[in-house]
Amino acid sequence: MSAQAGVLGFGFGERREPALGRSFVLALLMHAALIGVMFLGVRWQSHEPDTVTVELWEAPPPPPPPAPKVEPRVEPPKPPPVEVAKPEPRVEKPDIAIREKPKPKPKPKPKAEPPKRDPAFEKRLREQVAMEQKALEEQQRVLEAQRRERELRELLARQQAAAQAAARASALAAWTGKIRAKIRGNIPVSVVEEVRGNPEAIFDVTLLPTGEVLSVTRRKSSGHRGYDEAVERAILKSSPLPKPDDPGLFQRRLELRFQPQDK
Repeated sequence: MSAQAGVLGFGFGERREPALGRSFVLALLMHAALIGVMFLGVRWQSHEPDTVTVELWEAPPPPPPPAPKVEPRVEPPKPPPVEVAKPEPRVEKPDIAIREKPKPKPKPKPKAEPPKRDPAFEKRLREQVAMEQKALEEQQRVLEAQRRERELRELLARQQAAAQAAARASALAAWTGKIRAKIRGNIPVSVVEEVRGNPEAIFDVTLLPTGEVLSVTRRKSSGHRGYDEAVERAILKSSPLPKPDDPGLFQRRLELRFQPQDK
């Protein structure tokens, strides 16, 4: 207020009460406004009034207290919009039924003419079939002849093998017969007469190619100890044993069987 009074040309030695100063200013403003109105009224009669701007100065109001701090409100997320299925457009049936156009009748297919006969071609065809049939029969005849020949060769081979096996068995029997005969000659007759019945004793004999006896092993006893020992001594005494007529029949190990009643 003291600043406003200084502007208007009034000086005050000390500050007065605020209420008195404010009343004074208001009164001054009212007088100024009245003088202005009278002045404008005189000028208005002669010409258009000018715009007058009046500024009123007043002490600024005290600053308002700070507003309380409001936390920003977090809005929940909006749900996604639900798509609404659009209704299918309705097809309006026409009032007047549209007649379908009649389908054109299919044209009958032209009948195929039977092929013309070619006598020369048919003759060549018959001749070719006959030639193929003849070649097939000839091939079957050759295969049958080959089959018979093969079977005959196999039969002859089997017969020959059987004959060879029989001849070998006969030769082996003859050889072992000579060996057994020589050994029986060295068994004392008195021992043979003591044995009752005709029990069999079996011995495994190992030979050298020269016929000499390497070892004698009793495989089966006759049940008569004296007879078994007499046969074993006779085998060792008969060394060297007879050799086979065919060297290919020689066997290193022989199985020899003896019975008291052998002859």
